[in-house]
Order: sequence, then structure tokens, then C-alpha cells
Amino acid sequence: MESAALYGEVNAGGVRKVANLLVPLRGAKKGLPSMSMITLKVNGRSVTLDADPTTPLLYILSDDLALRGPKFGCGLGQCGSCTVIVKGQAVRSCTAPVSTVAGAEITTLEGLGSSEKPHPIQKAFIDEQAMQCGFCVNGVIMTAKAYLDRNPKASEAEVRQALSTVLCRCHAHSRMLHAVTRYAKGVKA
Repeated sequence: MESAALYGEVNAGGVRKVANLLVPLRGAKKGLPSMSMITLKVNGRSVTLDADPTTPLLYILSDDLALRGPKFGCGLGQCGSCTVIVKGQAVRSCTAPVSTVAGAEITTLEGLGSSEKPHPIQKAFIDEQAMQCGFCVNGVIMTAKAYLDRNPKASEAEVRQALSTVLCRCHAHSRMLHAVTRYAKGVKA
């Protein structure tokens, strides 16, 4: 697709026209370039796209790359539903400008495994029936995986503390904790 079709036309004043709405571009102030070619490594695949460097990573993942694991929850980095793993760390993609992760390895829920061959942590969630509405599960899985990759001998209390930053509104916490514990036992083995 052409850039104009994806992003709309940009006039000389740095205003984007999309579906007859005028939207000021964040980078258009003081003559700064509003779009940049940015290369990302997502789930082992390299992609280059023309994007505003201040665009949240979540928007690129969901809108441009059609990845549905990370979810838009609060938009403030507080709920965790948008969590991805960047260089081994759990990162809230709704607040991470895409320019800050250019060139870094980014893993989304889709990059862990597939429905045919789920990653062991995904399999543990399936076996424990640890999902209810499923909205927070991306954040729980990605946060737990990043934490346990760095701390494979973590205690249950430490895992609980690591997961305390991911909000779950349907109260499936105990089943999710059982699933993470099941996965952690395999990591420690």
C-alpha cells in the first residue's frame, strides 16, 4: 500500500488529512520530520515501515502488522495488556515510542508459539484453563515469561510480585498463577 493510503495526505503545515479530518502530526513542529523509515525486528522477522517516530509501538504492532496479542487497555502503561518483550524485558507497548525500540528484538504473544505448537507457558495456560475473558492474558504471559527468563529460580512470592503490575478484572488470578507456577517448574528443571 502507498503511504498516503495508510496515513493520509500531509500538507506543508504538518497536518494530516485522513477521512476528511485534519490531524496535526506530533513531529510536525518547528520543521521536524514527521515520518521516518523505522526497522523493527518483530517475532524474528525484520520489517521496515514509514512511521512517526513518536507513535506508540502498540499502534504499529496492531494497526500496521496486524498482531492481536498486545491489547489496548488503559493507554497509560498501567494495566499491562499491551506488554511485549523487548531485549528480554517486559515493556508496555502503549507508552513506548516506536523509535525507542528500532532494531531491538521484539516478541509478541504470537511470537512465542502457535495454536498447533504452543510455547510451554501458553500450554500451561491452556492446561490450567487460566483464561476467562482473555483480555489481560497477553500481559500476564509476557510479563511472566520475561521475569522467569531472567529469574528461573524465582519463588511463588516473587512471581506474584512481578505479576502484580498486570491488572485482571475478571479475577482469574489463581488459575493464572497456577499456570505460571506450572511453567516455572519446567523452567527450573
